[in-house]
Amino acid sequence: MHLPRPPRRRRAFWAAAAFTAAALLTAPLPAAAAETAPSAKVDSALSAAVADGGDASFFVVLKDQADLSGARTRTSHAAKAKSVYSELRAHARTSQKSISSFLDGEKVGHTDYWIANALEVTGGQDLIDKLAERPDVASVVRAQTYKLDDIQTADAKITASRTDSSADTADSPEWGVADIKADQVWDKYGARGEGIVIASVDSGVQYDHPDLVAQYRGNNGDGTFTHDYNFYDPSGTCPSDGTPCDNNGHGTHTMGTMVGKNGIGVAPDATWIAAKGCQADRCSDDNLLAAGQWILAPTDHNGQNPRPNLAPNIVNNSWGGDDTTFYQDIVEAWNAAGIFEAFAAGNDGDGTTCSTSHAPGSQKTSYGVGAYDSAGKIASFSGFGPSLVDGSMKPNISAPGVAVESTWPGSSYNTESGTSMATPHVAGAVALLWSAAPSLIGDIDATRALLDEGAINVDDTHCGGTADVNNVWGEGKLDILASVDKAPHTAGTVSGKVTDKATGKVLSGISVKATDATTGARTVTTDTDGTYALALNPGTYDFALSGYGYADAKVTDVEIAENQSLTQDVALSPVPSHKVTGTVLDVTGKALLGATVAVTGSPVAQVVTNAKGRYTFPEVAEGAYTLTVQPTAPVLCNGAYAGPLAVAADATKNVQVPARSDSADNSCAPAAYSWIAGAKKVALSGDEDSATIALPFPVKHYGVSYSTASVTTDGLVNFLSSRVGDYSNTALPTVGANSVKGFVAPLWDDLTLDKKSSVQTATTGTKGSREFAVVWNNAAYANGTSGRATFEAVFDEATGTVTLQYKSVADRGAGATVGIQNQAGSDALQYSYNQPVVTDGSAIRFTQGA
Repeated sequence: MHLPRPPRRRRAFWAAAAFTAAALLTAPLPAAAAETAPSAKVDSALSAAVADGGDASFFVVLKDQADLSGARTRTSHAAKAKSVYSELRAHARTSQKSISSFLDGEKVGHTDYWIANALEVTGGQDLIDKLAERPDVASVVRAQTYKLDDIQTADAKITASRTDSSADTADSPEWGVADIKADQVWDKYGARGEGIVIASVDSGVQYDHPDLVAQYRGNNGDGTFTHDYNFYDPSGTCPSDGTPCDNNGHGTHTMGTMVGKNGIGVAPDATWIAAKGCQADRCSDDNLLAAGQWILAPTDHNGQNPRPNLAPNIVNNSWGGDDTTFYQDIVEAWNAAGIFEAFAAGNDGDGTTCSTSHAPGSQKTSYGVGAYDSAGKIASFSGFGPSLVDGSMKPNISAPGVAVESTWPGSSYNTESGTSMATPHVAGAVALLWSAAPSLIGDIDATRALLDEGAINVDDTHCGGTADVNNVWGEGKLDILASVDKAPHTAGTVSGKVTDKATGKVLSGISVKATDATTGARTVTTDTDGTYALALNPGTYDFALSGYGYADAKVTDVEIAENQSLTQDVALSPVPSHKVTGTVLDVTGKALLGATVAVTGSPVAQVVTNAKGRYTFPEVAEGAYTLTVQPTAPVLCNGAYAGPLAVAADATKNVQVPARSDSADNSCAPAAYSWIAGAKKVALSGDEDSATIALPFPVKHYGVSYSTASVTTDGLVNFLSSRVGDYSNTALPTVGANSVKGFVAPLWDDLTLDKKSSVQTATTGTKGSREFAVVWNNAAYANGTSGRATFEAVFDEATGTVTLQYKSVADRGAGATVGIQNQAGSDALQYSYNQPVVTDGSAIRFTQGA
């Protein structure tokens, strides 16, 4: 059984690698799979990977696909996204039920995806053959990870300030921004992307870069940040608290071209969010699929609690590769939800050869982007059509992509080239179009048509097509001014200034949210001079204004007429501040030392609890906030807390943190120690050994019931297979196709059983309320650590819990992993990793979720 995957936590690879355009290759999906013999469903790369009898990770893609036509009839952006998400989740839940049951019966872990109706599995030839024979399976394709292309700019360099000679000052638009006439749209229409949310699937973003931080949706405007729903890292590369990172540079560069301030970005007043689909200089299929799901339904940083109403309007994809991919399913889902996607055409061109563009950008469903230079010449690397996937014309359009200067990690700047640099020009251009003509928001077909109509034709038919539209330039050079000129201009404009009612001081960073029943909500924040402006479709709107230190204000039933210009100034009333104190207790009710406490939604500095668990905030402005508590290492079974904090006077807020849990809602907590002595010896000995044992009653692990389990000398109970060689313990969840999965780890370490050691089992109680213990007695440390370890895992028939008990552990777990992990390696609950926190005579109980 599988629930949506959380981020896999791994050590960050902080590379200062220069990166340009290009190119993740995703696994091929045979187009005729559904009509051919079962063997034809399996792609050749997967067959080769398991030919020697080994295992490989692969995707099982199901034939049955959801009907998303109903979502296209919804009016508001949030309603479209919610409808698509609900339909895809419901369809996957139903259509994957049979194959999930089959895989569970085979004791095979799987990660399930709803947006592409596919499951990720690890196995060998026998399993692949069985899956290919199933009538509900369309194809079986190998999971792959690919290196990104080499940089395209030989003289690229990182600088602390903008160095592009085409810019007269730091505020002058970059050559690409000016070439597509974005700056002329700013001047003529006053549109700079206001109220539009742009996302990227890339290598991450330096969220606090000075040219990007103000536009980050996670910026609370008061010096604090909320990363949940605004940044997602399925690779587990960034910090575990969800703080955004970019260990490559590419994602920060492309985001700068979309929304960067000071002339760098096309739509500098748009808002951005991001999913880190590329772990560093490589991008894997599983991370891209997880990122694709997050774009449609953003989650918290743990991948939980999806909110499709927070889906972006636009998503940039400066990656691509190979000639077919099931990522097309994701593109179709985005389009149905009214999310405009732009894809790089790829950097495999040589200036002459045709059909060098690759998927997803080369697929008919995608809007593919080619690159040209400041002289108006197509880039030598830009991929050409016609598409090898479906014969469609590619690229759709071309944009500036040579020697593009933009933001770079370290609050720096870099000049790079590639279709990766061209694509964000298009994404930013759509933000300008939708902010100037909001009736187009979510209308993918009309938006594409306007981009095509506004493009400047370039005659190059050597790869087919006409002077107006061809497989070298597509529709031609992007001209967003012409597209905006051709757009329907029926919107009214609301603008104004927000001030302090008591002093008249202008207020920056105040959120102004306009909502109507038809088109939903759009939000902008006031500028440094306290002003705001928003183009809105004709209708009746409610305005909500909020900011730290001021009482919320509402203006209701505001009628906006076609082409009306309405001035709406608002004065906010300041509120007094009060003292907030409290005590934080751990999961057992004892004082929790060193926990970080924050008033989220305020600029108040976070504090740390003292030895008595006490914390104090001397001044917090009246208002409604979220109080968050984050335990510090060792976290053990203490979970993070987040709860409402209403400040109307001096307040006391006492908190007991909850038990930690994983994605499957399994939780852990300290338990009463009650040792069960072993009775029946298991045939285990030596340094590396394993044995399969029969379980006296069915034991459920992550929702799957088992009658047997494998026990190893290295302190593992593995439900999937009997295996050895797992002496090198890792953090949970484990990473890699061949890593151990589906286990309970009472003390996973490099242990050995000598003449003084043994592993035993014991069953106590009566049927229906039995306990079954697996006991390691006097296990020695293979690395020579002095002392021994005696510990056990106890499975409870009545409650389904598993309790880990420690009679004596010489190093207190300083070199061990303690916890549980699911069958796919995508979800786990880690108690400790290489931390001396296990005490003699203690117990930890893991309780299964629903």
